[in-house]
Amino acid sequence: MANFIDYNKELKFEYGITQRLSPLIRRVIAPNPSAFTLHGTGTYIVGNDEVAIIDPGPAIPEHIQAILKAVKGEKITHVLVTHTHLDHSPATLQIKAASGALSYAYGPHARNIKNSEMEEGADFDFKPDKRLKDGEIIKGSNWTIESIHTPGHTSNHMCFALKEENAMFPGDHVMGWSTTIVSPPDGDMSAYMTSLDKLNHRPESIYYPTHGAPITNPRPYVESLLAHRYEREDEIMVCLKDGIDNIPDIVEIIYAKIDSSLHKAAARSVLSHLIHMIKTNRVKCEGIPTPDNKYRAVN
Repeated sequence: MANFIDYNKELKFEYGITQRLSPLIRRVIAPNPSAFTLHGTGTYIVGNDEVAIIDPGPAIPEHIQAILKAVKGEKITHVLVTHTHLDHSPATLQIKAASGALSYAYGPHARNIKNSEMEEGADFDFKPDKRLKDGEIIKGSNWTIESIHTPGHTSNHMCFALKEENAMFPGDHVMGWSTTIVSPPDGDMSAYMTSLDKLNHRPESIYYPTHGAPITNPRPYVESLLAHRYEREDEIMVCLKDGIDNIPDIVEIIYAKIDSSLHKAAARSVLSHLIHMIKTNRVKCEGIPTPDNKYRAVN
C-alpha cells in the first residue's frame, strides 16, 4: 500500500499584507511564487514591540517595505535565517540596515561544492553576524527560541522552536504542500532523514513552514514524509533489480505522474537517495556517484 501524504496547497493571503497567526506570530508573504516556493516566501515576525524576523526572504523592494511597515513603531532585535537559498536570506542585508539588528544562522552556504549544477539558487553572499549551534537558545524581551540544526535540504539548515507557543519554524525542511528537494552535493539524504527523525521526537504541536500553510498535525505528517522517503528507495531498488541502471530512466518510471518540468529536480533527489543507499550497502556504482553513472543493487 502506497504511503499517503496529506498535502495542503491552500492558503488565504494577500501579498504585502501582514497576517496575525497567533499572539506572538505574524507573517508577510513575498511575491515570488514558483514551482519551488508555492505562493512565495513567508517571512515571520515573532514577538511584539521587540521582535525577531525569521527568513527575511528575497531582495524584492516591495517585500522588504512590507516587512518594515508591519513592524513600524517596533524594534527588530534579531534576524534569523533557516538557510541560504535566494528565496530565504538575501533581504537580510536590507532589514539589518534599516533596523540595526544582527543576523543569526548556522553559517554561510557551503563552499566545498564540486558540482554547482543545482546550486544556482544559493546565496553565497550571506554571512551571519552570529553563528548558531544546535540547541542554542536565543532570547528576546517576550519570546524564547531554540535553534535546531537540521542538515539535509542544505548542510546549514536550521529550524527554530518558539518555546512560548510550542511552535516550530521548519524552513524548507518540512513543508505542508510538497516534499523537500534534497540535491547533492550540499543536500544530503542521509542527513535529511536523520533530521526528520530528530524533529519527530520533539514536542512542538504546530509548524510554520517558510512556504505554505501551517501544519497542525506535525508528528504524523513528519512520519508520512519519512515513510515516503523509504518508499522512494524501495521503488529505486525495484528499478535496479529490473535492470534499469541509470537515473534518467529511473526518474521516468517513478516520477511518471509529475510534471516533466520537475524531472530535473527529481533526478537530483534520486541521486541523493542512491548516495544514501550506497552508504548503507544496498547499492553500488563504479567510482563516485554522479548523475551519469550506472548503478546496481547489492545481492
